[in-house]
Parts: sequence; C-alpha cells; structure tokens
Amino acid sequence: MAYIKNIFDKNFLEYASYVIRDRAIPDVEDGLKPVQRRILHTLFEMDDGKFHKVANVVGHCMQYHPHGDASIGDALVVLANKELFIDKQGNFGNIFTGDGASAPRYIECRATPLAKDIFYNPKLTDMTESYDGRKKEPLLFPAKLPVALIIGAEGIAVGMSTKILPHNILEVIEAEKACLHQQPFALSPDFPTGGLVDVSEYKDGNGKVVVRAKLDTSDPKRIIVRELPFGITTETLIDSVEAAVKAGRIKIQSINDFTAENVEIEIKLARGVYAEETVNALYAFTACEQSISVNFLVIKDNLPVLMSTTEVIRFHADALVKILTKELELEKQELLDKLHLRTLERLFIEEGIYRAIERMKTAEGVKKAVIAGFEPFAEEIGERGVSKDDVEILLKIPIRRISLYDITKAKEEMRAIQARIKEINAHLKNTTAYAVNFLDSVRDRIKADAGGGARKTVVGKFGKVDVKEVVKKDISLKYDAAAGYTGTAVNGETVAEVSPFDRILTVRKNGVYTVQDLPDKLFIGEGAWWIGVADKEALAGTVFTVIYKEAETGFPYIKRCVIEGWIMNKEYALVPENAEVLLIDTRKKFSFTAHYLPKPRVKISHEAFKAQDYAVKGLKAGGVRLAAREIDRIERKTS
Repeated sequence: MAYIKNIFDKNFLEYASYVIRDRAIPDVEDGLKPVQRRILHTLFEMDDGKFHKVANVVGHCMQYHPHGDASIGDALVVLANKELFIDKQGNFGNIFTGDGASAPRYIECRATPLAKDIFYNPKLTDMTESYDGRKKEPLLFPAKLPVALIIGAEGIAVGMSTKILPHNILEVIEAEKACLHQQPFALSPDFPTGGLVDVSEYKDGNGKVVVRAKLDTSDPKRIIVRELPFGITTETLIDSVEAAVKAGRIKIQSINDFTAENVEIEIKLARGVYAEETVNALYAFTACEQSISVNFLVIKDNLPVLMSTTEVIRFHADALVKILTKELELEKQELLDKLHLRTLERLFIEEGIYRAIERMKTAEGVKKAVIAGFEPFAEEIGERGVSKDDVEILLKIPIRRISLYDITKAKEEMRAIQARIKEINAHLKNTTAYAVNFLDSVRDRIKADAGGGARKTVVGKFGKVDVKEVVKKDISLKYDAAAGYTGTAVNGETVAEVSPFDRILTVRKNGVYTVQDLPDKLFIGEGAWWIGVADKEALAGTVFTVIYKEAETGFPYIKRCVIEGWIMNKEYALVPENAEVLLIDTRKKFSFTAHYLPKPRVKISHEAFKAQDYAVKGLKAGGVRLAAREIDRIERKTS
C-alpha cells in the first residue's frame, strides 16, 4: 500500500506541476501559455507573407502540442480575435454575440509584422525538444512587451488560478517608457467590448473591478445598449434582462438585438416607465453590470508567482533593455565578421594575392601562399588575423567575380558597415534611450494601423446601486388578524408596502419576534403586536416599549429596547419565559395607565406612567418593575 501511495503522490505532483507550468498559467517573460507560444512558432515557421488555412496551421502545430487539434484551433481563434499578433481572413466568430468561428478549413491566418517585431528572433530564442523529441520548439520567446498585460489571461490549474485583465497596448508602452525614465505610472484595464469600468478596487491587478454596459438613454421611452461589459455577450445580456422581467424587477415592452459590426440592443420600456428610472434597475438586476475579481498569477523562473501590474512593467522594462542589448551585440559581431571578410576579400583581389596560388602545386601550399600574401597588410587586417576558415572562404571566390570586382563599390559597402557599427556602439552606450526609441517605433506603427490602438473602455467611478432602493415597493403585505396569517397572498388589512427583496419582522402576541424573507402566507397567530420591514437602519431609531406581567407575582414590568440584529428565521423573546405581554408600542413618547386588581383596604386602583421616563436598554436586559401590585390591565393613551 505504501508503494502504491508513493506512486500516486509522485504522479499527482508531476501532473499538478505540468498543468500549472505547461498548460494553464502564462509565463511573465512572453505572456503566453504553451499552446499560444506553439501557435505563434508554427506561424513563424510557415510564414511566407501569404495567408494559411487554419486547418493547416493546426495540423502543423500538432507537431509541438500534445493535446489535439481542438485545443489548438480554439486557442488560435481566441488569440486572433485579440487583433494584435495574428492577421485573420474569414469568419473568426463574433466577440459581441458569442458566435463561434467557421470550421478551420474555411478560415485563414498569418503572423502580423507586430508579432515578428515583438517575439521573433531565432538567434536569441532558447529551444527545447518537442513532446516526442522530433522537433525543436521555443522554451520562451524573447518578448519585447509585457504581453500578459496586453492580451490578458484566464486559466485554472491545480490549486490555483489566474485572471489577468487586458490593457491598452499604447498605455502599456507609455507605462514602460515612464518606467525606463524612472517616472510614476498607472494602468487601468481596457476591454475589446468597450463599456465602462470602475477601478477603485483594482489594487494594481489583484483586487476587483466593476464593469458596466454603455447605455444610450437619449430617448426616455427606450434604452439602447451600445457597448457590453467585459465577459458578457449580447445573448447572455438579453437572457438576464428577460429573467429580470419575469421576476418582476423591471418592466419592459420588448427587447430586440440589432447587433452587427457594433453592439445595438434595443429595450423598449412599458407604459408609464421611463429610461432614467430604469437604468439603475438594469445595473442592479441584469448582466449590464458585473464585478470581476482579478488574480495576477504568472510563471516566473519556472515557478507560479503572484505579481502586480507595476512589477510586470518594471520586469519587462529591464528585460527589454537586455534583449535589445543582446540584439545590438549580436548584430555588431555579425557586422565585424562581415567587415573582416570584406577587408580580406578586397586585399585578396586588389593586391593580387590570388595570383600567388597559381604557382602552388598542393592544397597546403596554396593556403600558406595566401596567408603569406596577407602578412604585409597585418596592420590593416587587425588583431584577428587570417584564419584557415578565412582562407577557405577566399579560395571559393569564383574567377568571374574576381575579374568583375568593383573596388569603389566594395569600399562603399565597407564604409556603410563601419557606419552601422559606429551607430550600434552609440546605442550600446545608452541602451535606455535606444529602448525608448524602439517603443516609440512600435507605438507609431500601431497608431498607423486601422483603429490606432485607441482606448475602448471608459474609466469612471460608479455609485453603488442599492437593490432595495431600485426596486419599487409596490407589493402589499397584509395581516388577517382573525385567522392569524400574514403575507402577500393573504386577504386582510395592509400593514406595509414592500419589495420582493424586503425581509419581514413580526412581533407575536407572546412577545417573540422573528425575521423572515417576504412570505406568501405565514402563520404568526392572532393579536400580533408588530409587522413591518426588517430594515436595520430604520429599526435603529425604533424603540420598542414592552409592558408585561410577571408570571409568578403578577407585577407589571416595562422594558424599552431597540432590535438591532438577528439571525434569519430564529425566534427571539422580548420578555421572560411565561410572562404575559400587556402592551407593545413603538412611539418614542406616550402615556399609559396601569389598572391593578382590587384588594381590601387599598384605595388606589390605577396609576399613570410615561414611557419616556424609562431608559432604553439592551435586548437581553430585564424589565423595570412599575409597581409591587398585581396588574389587571394596561390602558394606552392615544396622544
């Protein structure tokens, strides 16, 4: 059994690790999940400037992704609909209506120039073996932007999950520039569906946001939904409105969906209902308002880490400088190699060194003759000298090229190489400025594209919609004193106008009170003292004056208290056990007369009191004795 347990423990840990690191959670370095990384790698491999059938892309990607074509196709459509890294052609679905994409054989895609600029650099990309060992795939792309912040992410792993909201790419670029300049910055989410967002509790990517639909209320008799809250489609929004109508929370005449390129849902209001008074009800009872909790969990250094948007911007600002520095150093080395070969080539042809090989009879002699021919030009060649590999390259130059060699053109090419090396050296001395220039070039390219990367979601602050205030109190709560029933389906006297969300406080004849949801029909017995809405704010100013008769002595007692809290459906007693309640009144000031049982030689048969003369105490406090005489009844004065 211990052996089997160890096997299960080991396999479960491996599975959990795999799901967390290699499936559900994006990596902070390139902001991609493995399937997204493999899709982009496939598009870079297939790239020839033309569109490719998505079915072909999916099939090619299956060489790297072990989870089948469905997961690849779905992930590709989602990534393409971000409209940043994949150009699409055909029906890729509709993010507004929730309609799915056409079959992969009918739609086409290719990598965008932006994707190549941000991700693609095979010389700097670390590769690893694919799942079957036949291919090499990127371990991580050297991404030059915080992609996780730009496109967002959502994933559920074992024991943890991530929820990263998308942000505007231009604002992310500006934030990264500010970070490079050591200036303050702040970011707010921006959603492809537009709408409104309240970021008061965003907490730098680890709190929550409230999103709302954008409503057009210019016509008092109808409301037009122009933009959707993030994560909601037109279908789910319409369903939520219809559910609210059935529940009696809003009143409308009809709802129609005219969404095409832009969202347009028309809500015609019922007679006597106007747009201004319905807006809050839509936010309160429908999907027009949503609260989204966020959790910025990413993989960093092969471990799951909870980060903030600020930390990610700082991480990528440093990463950008390092990546661009590596690119410059790599380009400089390649140019130095090229300049060295061009110098050797010029000397080899211009100084006639190639003629020396005509007299040599062996390959070794040829090589020695070439090396000897360069000795007078050692200072011009530099410390690098002439290697055997250099000689091999020179000896492969065709005779035709030697005869047509243009010295002027060669010198111009070498001067261009030297100028570029000088330019690279200047960039390497100030890599921060070079990184800012790179970000500016990306920003300008995005602005030049259709749409221009403009923010779609309006940031604002929403007042909290109180459901109780939004719903009209148009339901009659009744009490049938003869039968002892209360509720909305009872024939009797109306005791209050309530809403479906109100809770009801009832104080029964025996002094027991209970708080319950609004009932259709509830038995509370005859002679109930109080029935009303259990509103803590309203009840905080309501003093219950209870006059009761003690069971053992029959003496009258008075208790004044406030009902401040309760547990739903639990019974609470205002008076001691077996005591008889004589009067309950909620007026702050009133007078009453206590009538005592007649006794021999006792002339006083009644006595007047004022309720306000007695202090208000806690619910659990005992009553104050009014007199040491057995009470008969209490007479309440109306004024």
